[in-house]
Amino acid sequence: MTDEKDEGPMTLNVGQRVRLAADLRLAGAVTPAGELLEETGAFAASSLSLAAGIEGTVERVDEHHREQSHEVREYLRLKSLLDDFGPQMPPASRRQLEEQVGALEEEWAAYQRRMLRVTARVRLDNGFVLDDAPVEAFTAA
Repeated sequence: MTDEKDEGPMTLNVGQRVRLAADLRLAGAVTPAGELLEETGAFAASSLSLAAGIEGTVERVDEHHREQSHEVREYLRLKSLLDDFGPQMPPASRRQLEEQVGALEEEWAAYQRRMLRVTARVRLDNGFVLDDAPVEAFTAA
């Protein structure tokens, strides 16, 4: 049996049946569907809990690409220079550029780990709709 954690998050598709992987506690303001929080007064709600194992159907899947920081853009620029012109550069200049790229590698690696966030809208069988829920909250039904 393959461990899903080694393969990364499960890919969801519209129409797919899924189930909650863990108990969820939802807290915060509640507003009528389709209305912005600023347009109406929020209903009072302290929290709502949904039990693991509740099944539902995926209605929408959204990919959210993270913005690049200044350091990430600088890493990409310097790495491109090094890759394209490094062999032709004087050794001291190449070493300096390699050091600059090396100093930004940690920021680049962190960006790659969080580059893409995938969320879904799932209509649960009990009538609740989870919108903008991370795909990691679900398993295949």
